[in-house]
Amino acid sequence: MTDRGADLYARARERMVEEQLAQRGIQDERVLGAMRRVPRHLFVEEALRERAYGDHPLPIGEEQTISQPFIVGLMSALLELRGEEKVLEIGTGSGYQTAVLAELSRRVCSIERLPRLAERARALLADLGYQNVWIRVGNGALGWPDEAPFDRILVAAAGPSVPPPLFQQLVEGGRMVVPLGDPVNQTLTLVENVGGEMRSTAHGECKFVRLVGKYAWEA
Repeated sequence: MTDRGADLYARARERMVEEQLAQRGIQDERVLGAMRRVPRHLFVEEALRERAYGDHPLPIGEEQTISQPFIVGLMSALLELRGEEKVLEIGTGSGYQTAVLAELSRRVCSIERLPRLAERARALLADLGYQNVWIRVGNGALGWPDEAPFDRILVAAAGPSVPPPLFQQLVEGGRMVVPLGDPVNQTLTLVENVGGEMRSTAHGECKFVRLVGKYAWEA
């Protein structure tokens, strides 16, 4: 990439952060800084790179999408990451949200059900120098028992309810962000583990691909 090309993407990234995140109420400076650093355009196909910093999701193949920047920022901010957490991500996808989480936490364990997406994300994240990310292929609704418990969990696919294994793998005082609802109408939900009980708060409407498998919907 030429210096001019890199500069254009950097300016697009800055506009994205200011106009789509900060001006809409996302004030966590660590989240804003991470999204200034992560090169979102590298996580989409080359033909879509000019649209990478727009206010919308984009297709990444396999009938999956990279989330709208605002949603990535909002979910990251709701986790309230301080840098020492171990995070479980359900739905690696392109690896963009994974990279943002890697900027904000100590360790990211990410599960992707589609092998081709998992391999592509693994290779790109390695090329970008992220050494605190582990990706596996599997049913995300079952979590990652061998790595549990987790301080934070981010679910990038919508289910009808919180999969019990995920809440069981969340530490006392931990936070999970998950879209809940049906395939058409969903609510971005913050779930907190308070004394072993689930406390939930709603944070707006959203639209995600379906969480597939046990404790979710059939493929």
